[in-house]
Amino acid sequence: MKVLSSSPKKGFKVLDLHRERANRKEFESMLKKFSPSFVVLNGHSSHNTVCGHKNQPLLIANKNERLLKSKIVYAISCSSAKTLGPKSIEAGAISYTGYDDDFIFAFSRIFVSSILKGNSVRDSYKKAKEILKNNILKLLSSESQDTALVRFLWWDMKHFVTHGNEEGKL
Repeated sequence: MKVLSSSPKKGFKVLDLHRERANRKEFESMLKKFSPSFVVLNGHSSHNTVCGHKNQPLLIANKNERLLKSKIVYAISCSSAKTLGPKSIEAGAISYTGYDDDFIFAFSRIFVSSILKGNSVRDSYKKAKEILKNNILKLLSSESQDTALVRFLWWDMKHFVTHGNEEGKL
């Protein structure tokens, strides 16, 4: 994700588990060893699981969500905010922001960027929702052929949710 590549310049260390490294053993090891305060997940998922490389489960509700204790989480993963999100909060995560159903194609770099700038989860979430809303309005008010995209943006906006302490920040 492009916004994360600028993180080291802002004083944040990025732990990128890319491709083969996105496996449960390495994921759990990195969280335990470095204890990052912000975790961005990007993978296939279900309501209670987020997967990594070759759909290997990284996080599983009622199994290892405690790894997210004291962390702000953004999951770019279909449906994981439905069950895994609330379970993560119960296990001590500060917040869990993501999608409570499938998402079509839009995810918000704004959320990540805003969190990294020190804004609260609430403000970052509101900014991300506002951008989705503005994109919908822009498509509806134009003569663009892309107006069919409105329903997908609307769906994504409807299912983009946050759980936990919305005042949390880095």
